[in-house]
Amino acid sequence: MSTGPQPEPAVVRPYGDTTGDGMVQVSFTLPLPHDKRAEGAALQLAQKMGMSPAMLVHAKAMGPEHTFFVVYGSVTHLVDLSAVQVVERDFPLLSPKEVNAAIKKQLRRPLVVVGACIGTDAHTVGIDAILNIKGFAGEKGLEYYSEVQVVNLGAQVLVPELVERARAERADAVLVSQVVTQRDAHIHNTTAMSAAFREAFPAGQAPLLVVGGPRFEEGAAAELGVDRVFGRGTTPAEVASYLVHALVGEGRARP
Repeated sequence: MSTGPQPEPAVVRPYGDTTGDGMVQVSFTLPLPHDKRAEGAALQLAQKMGMSPAMLVHAKAMGPEHTFFVVYGSVTHLVDLSAVQVVERDFPLLSPKEVNAAIKKQLRRPLVVVGACIGTDAHTVGIDAILNIKGFAGEKGLEYYSEVQVVNLGAQVLVPELVERARAERADAVLVSQVVTQRDAHIHNTTAMSAAFREAFPAGQAPLLVVGGPRFEEGAAAELGVDRVFGRGTTPAEVASYLVHALVGEGRARP
């Protein structure tokens, strides 16, 4: 009997206790005070989501009028792997030394990056992880790169302020982090920003627009009007490598 690697299946089911049992766990909040009726409503919702049988494993009042639930159960849904669409990295991952060498050779000046959290977003953890020298996941941020000039504007930056600062700094790239996502605030802020840059700069002269955050879909760059979208877990090295790929490669250096 062969003990080698088995071919990847074309269709998969969730895994809980045993292979292929379809067990999943979901959490949600209902605008109901915590009582038996609320628990029944949670189970009804789980059943309508295709969980059968559904088991309520956790319920906790979130104030007087809301309840948080965790429900565990089996679903019949299958995942067709051939229909899964992801954005593959289309550029090589470079070391800081390679990034600096490429910028120095092709651009012949520092690559200028302006970063900010726009709108009412006050969460700077994401933008700081990419820009600050302390970095993220053991990688130093863009401030560590000798050929990258970083201007970190911090949080709650208005779009007109970002546009003007990018113009004043002659930015090659603008990096924006969006963590606050209530009512799709990250989508509205990003589309407003991209429209403002298109209006403020002649065609082909706007800086590279890069956005990131945990709720962005990485394939939505064209829809949002930006050049690149980075999702959860992006590292400084990935962003630096992308900037080199997009701005500094052969034939792409800006004046």
